[in-house]
Amino acid sequence: MPRKVRQLMADLEKAGFVNRGGKGSHRNYIHLKGMRVTISGHPGDDALPYQERQVRRRIEESQK
Repeated sequence: MPRKVRQLMADLEKAGFVNRGGKGSHRNYIHLKGMRVTISGHPGDDALPYQERQVRRRIEESQK
């Protein structure tokens, strides 16, 4: 069962990313180290596989 977009947003915030807003269903997150990630979709939508990979990679990069 795919994760929800709201779970990806929670993972990013837990890792230190800050929501900088966006247009419509898009949200731009930025980390103090300069990494950026954009999440699209409403919070209750299923996350797409590429979104899950992108979030996981950005969180791993921020931990280094």
